[in-house]
Amino acid sequence: MRNLILICITAFIVSCSTAKRTETALNSGNYNNAINTSITKLAGNKTKKSNQKYVYMLEEAFAKNTKRELKEINFLEKEGNAANLEKIYNRYVNLDRIQKRIEPLLPLQIYEEGRNASLAFTNYNDKLLTSKSKLSEYLYDNAANLMTNATTKFDYRNAYSDFVYLNQLSPNFKDTKEKIEESYEKGKDYVRVGIFNESQTVLPEDLEADILNFNAYDLNDKWTTYHTNPLKGISYNYEMQIAFKSILISPEQIRTNVDIKEKEIKDGWKYVLDQNGNVAKDSLGNDLKEDKFITVKCRVYKNNQFKDVQINGNVIYVDLNTEQQINSYPLTSGFVFDHSFGTYKGDKRALEEADNKLIALREVPFPSNEQMIYDSAQQLKNAIKGIVTQYKFN
Repeated sequence: MRNLILICITAFIVSCSTAKRTETALNSGNYNNAINTSITKLAGNKTKKSNQKYVYMLEEAFAKNTKRELKEINFLEKEGNAANLEKIYNRYVNLDRIQKRIEPLLPLQIYEEGRNASLAFTNYNDKLLTSKSKLSEYLYDNAANLMTNATTKFDYRNAYSDFVYLNQLSPNFKDTKEKIEESYEKGKDYVRVGIFNESQTVLPEDLEADILNFNAYDLNDKWTTYHTNPLKGISYNYEMQIAFKSILISPEQIRTNVDIKEKEIKDGWKYVLDQNGNVAKDSLGNDLKEDKFITVKCRVYKNNQFKDVQINGNVIYVDLNTEQQINSYPLTSGFVFDHSFGTYKGDKRALEEADNKLIALREVPFPSNEQMIYDSAQQLKNAIKGIVTQYKFN
């Protein structure tokens, strides 16, 4: 019973709080908020007596919002600025949308006054069509003008945005789809990518192919396309040079450390002798025995095979229009071959568990220089991807 009372009290407080916020929104001129909240409440139960306050607030907010919007539209139309066409159209859309949301709720009764709420609807179809037509013409002319007088890629990109919006607003308006494709192509930056090996080491062919597989990098964005195999008919704006300056490979090395192990272990048993040198007896007359311990030694040869490669270079960006370098970023990568194995000489019983694991390993062949370079490819690709991802051409 107590829980039920608490639930009822909570529901009452929440209801009062919602109504208070809606009234505040109405009194402060936030009519859309008041309309939205009232519609939501009445859609739940429009005949509920406690929801009568929302009928009143919806009636007042609807009238005031309509009056204010029409007044603003009238002002914008008189101003005669084509840049206002989108605002005018959106206001008509909002007025029409509100009516369509309220319509399913009608009629809304006001019980105390014995009447239905006064909600004067207007047919905005003609206004919507006229304002949309004017806005469409304006968007088309403005975007087409941007393309005609474009001096930068951004002009084409802005035109593209206008044409896309226009196509959403008025599908198939004139040749909008063709303009979308044209402005998109002209707004893109095309970048050709090449590898330049200035080191004294030959790069494996597989590595070059792996590095130049830009599809795996997932680097192309909406306005930038990278080509590792330049295509005819495309005017490239930039070149990305992956320049290797040095590839340093260390000699194959085996380093050996010797560790002497010593341990006292149980090695059978022996008789316990008394003070006279005779075998001692227990209380039952049996011979006494005890564990015999010996010290064992063993040499452990810990061998470490080591070889590493260090690749240094730069990622260089060149503006092909001016043939000037515009940026350069250091590029480093490396790979380490590190393998340990062990051998021993002496009594194996002196060894610890870690020593036994080490001597269970065997020497392995060193990787070739070509394999070492190739094994550094993933780190190299991650470094290239990090540079390209952060770099913006404009």
